[in-house]
Amino acid sequence: MRYGVSGSGFGNGGSDSGLGEEWGVRAARSRALAVLRVRGRALGAAVLPAAVAVVLYAGEVTGHFTGAGWATARWTVTVLAVLVLLAAAAVALVVARARPAVTPTVELTEAAAPDLHRLVRDLADRLDVPAPAAIALTPDCDSWLEDRSHRVHRQAGAAGSPVLVIGSPFLWWMRVAELRAVLAPVVAGTGPAADPDIAAARRFVRGLDAAAVVADAPDLGPLRRLGARGVGRVARLLLRACGTHAAEMERGVAAAGSERAQAVDQGTRIVAQEQVGLAYAGWDRLLTRVALPAWRMGRWPSGLDAGVVSALTELSRRDRLAEGYSSRLGERPACDLLEEPGAVDEAASLLAARLFHGGPAEAGPDWAPVEWSRYPEEVVDRKWRADAARLHDVLDRLAATEDPEAADAAQAPTLTRVLTHLTTTPAEHPAPSRSAHPARLTPTKDEADLPTVADGDAPRLATDEADLLSVADGDDPKPAEDEADLPTVADGDDPKPAAGAHAPAPGADGHAPVPVLDEDDPVPVLDEDYSDPVADGHAPVPMGDEDDPVPVADEDYPVSAEDEIRNPAADTLAAALSARVAREDAEWEARVTADAAGFSGPDGPWPLCPLVPPRTGRDLLADHVTALVCCAAVDTTGAAPGLDWLDGPALLVDGVRATDLAPHVLALVEDGDPAPLRAWLATTGVRPEKPVRLL
Repeated sequence: MRYGVSGSGFGNGGSDSGLGEEWGVRAARSRALAVLRVRGRALGAAVLPAAVAVVLYAGEVTGHFTGAGWATARWTVTVLAVLVLLAAAAVALVVARARPAVTPTVELTEAAAPDLHRLVRDLADRLDVPAPAAIALTPDCDSWLEDRSHRVHRQAGAAGSPVLVIGSPFLWWMRVAELRAVLAPVVAGTGPAADPDIAAARRFVRGLDAAAVVADAPDLGPLRRLGARGVGRVARLLLRACGTHAAEMERGVAAAGSERAQAVDQGTRIVAQEQVGLAYAGWDRLLTRVALPAWRMGRWPSGLDAGVVSALTELSRRDRLAEGYSSRLGERPACDLLEEPGAVDEAASLLAARLFHGGPAEAGPDWAPVEWSRYPEEVVDRKWRADAARLHDVLDRLAATEDPEAADAAQAPTLTRVLTHLTTTPAEHPAPSRSAHPARLTPTKDEADLPTVADGDAPRLATDEADLLSVADGDDPKPAEDEADLPTVADGDDPKPAAGAHAPAPGADGHAPVPVLDEDDPVPVLDEDYSDPVADGHAPVPMGDEDDPVPVADEDYPVSAEDEIRNPAADTLAAALSARVAREDAEWEARVTADAAGFSGPDGPWPLCPLVPPRTGRDLLADHVTALVCCAAVDTTGAAPGLDWLDGPALLVDGVRATDLAPHVLALVEDGDPAPLRAWLATTGVRPEKPVRLL
């Protein structure tokens, strides 16, 4: 079972040696007793029919329960008691024999890390708790205690205390003092292992948790699987009964550990907690942007933990809030506590690849380690050319579908081919004219309905007490006022204000200016159903009351031309590319499932932890077009593949990373506009008509 950042105030002698003063200690022990009471009630319910049967037999012997009815009751209760006892024995046996899950880790023996073991023992002595039984590393930015006292997972000397699991990025990024401060509240959690009540409650919960999923084992027959499902239901019922108490018990243990560890390196712990957040950010970027492309190419970086230092240093350089972090690198790193940091880093890197990608347990021809110096050549260049080959293969299949006679005439893999395919001319998808765009919103009024608007006409507005005015095609709308009608305005003429109003001169833009009123004149109020025309040429939109329903877009006209499909060729290609990638992923998952025994742990096959969500078709298409552009740049210019520690594969033009390529590719994919990308190609010197070398 995995314990979080926890601790306890228990001394080395358990509950009999005295309890600490931490409030979490008392809360944890009371919750542990509540969990044990649930176990006691379950045991009492199991033996209750047997106890009733004993009472009935005792009554027969003493002559109190005699007769045919009592005999039938005795036999019925006896059969029920036997069945319940057999079921309870089966559940107890499964709970006792079930193997609690453990986290896959890289074990660190004392010979491999004597200084680290010495640091942990000294820390346990300062906290007055038992030292962890063993130390292990995991490719994660976290640390915890894990109980491995089950006979399946038991190691030498691990029967009395849990195992300390440390996140491997901490050893390479943190300094020795920072690592000690981070591990202090975790090591403080070894105290509860010495208390019999909390230890018994944890064993019971771990057994129930393992028994709840025992029916999912692949090697069970039909009859055994049926019985395992029944045991699983009982285990889940007991887990629901004691789940709240178990969670509160662990929360109390964690609070007690944190309180006890406050006396150890309190000032350093504040700085170390900042490094935990920074390490998590850099580790996540390194896995998703750098390691994942390599894993997909059949390569696994053998120095992930060393790479996280470069990634975090680059992150510190880019982030102004982290300018002071790079100065820490002059202090002694925690990885110096290991005898062979390179070998440990390689083992942790392989474990990360197996956990997050499902790779084999050992290196092979299709699963080889790669050094960071060889990463651009063996990963970045191969990834670009594999994506370019996939893109052209999909284009060939689409061309064969549209014209089967030209299926054998495959075109050369050039960038010009993709540019031509994705380019959308204005004639194919004309942009809607603003002057001819109809009114887009059709609100309603309480007393009068708005008139319909023909295509190209301006909307005709109505007031509460006046009839609607007809509007000629192309004329401006003429709303009516409450007491008098406005004069008509011919197309192109200036407005003629009514008598008594000031007649201003036309403005420079051709529009009539707003009349200037005297100070004594009342402030004019616009009619509630009319709003001034917008400056971009759209027809005016009526303004309704607050109680009017929300205007709904007219079904015959879109709300915006941007919502229309700008580049249908890109959508078709993206859909075909997505189907191709999905098929390849399904084949890879089938191979991983078939070779599950190659990377199984003591608890069976390890579940994969995917790093990134599935990408959309447009994202895949943009990535493949970018890869093709990079291949063309490498083949026709002096560009070269490179590695960015935070963003992964990068194109280096004249030794400088090209950061302005992405928006040009998006303009081609989203809008079908090749002009920005062609301008970039011309500036860089890339020749799009030259065939690229594919993988």
